[in-house]
Amino acid sequence: MRAPIPQRWVFALMGFIAVVNAFTMRICLSLAITEMVVETDSSEITDETCPSTNSTSTTNSAVGTYEWDESLQGIILSSFYWGYVITHLPGGQLAERFGGKYTLGLGILSTAIFTLITPLVVEEFDATGLIVLRFLMGLGEGTTFPALNSLISKWAPPAERSKIGSLILAGAQIGTVVANALSGVLLQYSSIGWRSVFYVFGSIGVAWFVVFVLVCYSTPDDHPFVSDREKKYLHDNMHEHTHNKFPPTPWRHLLKSVPLWALVAASVGHDWGFFTMVTDLPKYMSGVLKFSIKTNGLLTALPYLCMWCVSIGSSWIADWMINEKIMTRTNVRKMFTTIASVGPACFLIAASYAGCDRYVVVTLFTVGMALMGTFYPGMRVNSLDLSPNYSGTVMAIVNGTGALSGIITPYIVGVLTPNQTVNEWRLVFWIIFGVFIVTNTAFLFFASGEVQYWNDPEFLIRDTEGRKNKKEGDVAAAAATVERGKNDVKT
Repeated sequence: MRAPIPQRWVFALMGFIAVVNAFTMRICLSLAITEMVVETDSSEITDETCPSTNSTSTTNSAVGTYEWDESLQGIILSSFYWGYVITHLPGGQLAERFGGKYTLGLGILSTAIFTLITPLVVEEFDATGLIVLRFLMGLGEGTTFPALNSLISKWAPPAERSKIGSLILAGAQIGTVVANALSGVLLQYSSIGWRSVFYVFGSIGVAWFVVFVLVCYSTPDDHPFVSDREKKYLHDNMHEHTHNKFPPTPWRHLLKSVPLWALVAASVGHDWGFFTMVTDLPKYMSGVLKFSIKTNGLLTALPYLCMWCVSIGSSWIADWMINEKIMTRTNVRKMFTTIASVGPACFLIAASYAGCDRYVVVTLFTVGMALMGTFYPGMRVNSLDLSPNYSGTVMAIVNGTGALSGIITPYIVGVLTPNQTVNEWRLVFWIIFGVFIVTNTAFLFFASGEVQYWNDPEFLIRDTEGRKNKKEGDVAAAAATVERGKNDVKT
């Protein structure tokens, strides 16, 4: 039986939900931790500390249990990324060799299980146990984007690449929205407090895995329900650059690729800004602006909802501009990446100078993060442009390097904002501004939207044979030289 629904869009929906789940489980701690820790006494702090009011009291729930200072909280929040960066390359290699289905699915499942047991681990082992558990969660989730990129390369034809790729990858914003908004409600009303956050999101992750393994497959050729018409459409539109069998990863060419390193730079810039906001914006709303926990969750979610809307809308515009030949693929990627870098950089700085005017600050955050949505039809899908065949490995290099920001930024925020004042946070936002501008400049000069020569299996085979023949020729020449030397001695 052939399904009437195009299976590439079924995969796109399940891939989108996978990213939503990945981010809810990754981010829910950022809001929950504001209720887990004992609130810092800021009564004597006068350096631009925002006043509390009845309507913006920090919390309506019980005082936190754990005495973790800002520096330790930074370590806890960054520990996820210690594991996350480790499994990117193995995840990409496994997805390319064995298919992305179980590489993705098992990674999400393991993260879900670790999320479910978080309350038990925290109660038994305190901060140390939470750090270890978050590290293990990162190991599981590190395969997510390399595996997804490998799957997208098999299911998204070039004419739909921006739309399908952006739909899936922009699940990060919806995951952030759901994590913050639902966490705020759970923390406000649940009888078991912060523990409910981990039980809810972990359970959803397990349920997603069951559905995913039943309806999604690594390639159209493996899928029992894909129609012959869709399979032919995908083959006709993707056979030139996407192959089921290709040589091993050409590391020598990848590491020399200037467009690849430009993409790495853009990823570092995006992740530096995005991870700082995703991980620490709830703390800013709570510790600096003094919003209640429910309001904190809802207002923290708002910028990412706008970011998602912009990412989807701009992805359709990007594909239209490319297909209608209004701009080259390369220039489209550069233009949208620049909007997503310069826009947020400027609005975050403006927010830092808005001081304690709460709703002006929220508005500036929202506009800035909304503009960041154009990263998705910009640099986020660029790894698929460069190499459909090795997209899993390319994404592993790009996303894995960018994810190092997730290790650094929470710790920097913890060190720079011990008192949670506006002045302290202003320096954090200036650092984000500088990183955005520098990394976007590198992308503007060196990025490309074209398939790279090292994606071609025939080129790689010729290159390997040529180097092998040269090596054999060098050995033969050396042997001949030695033989002539012997003959000269005899003479």
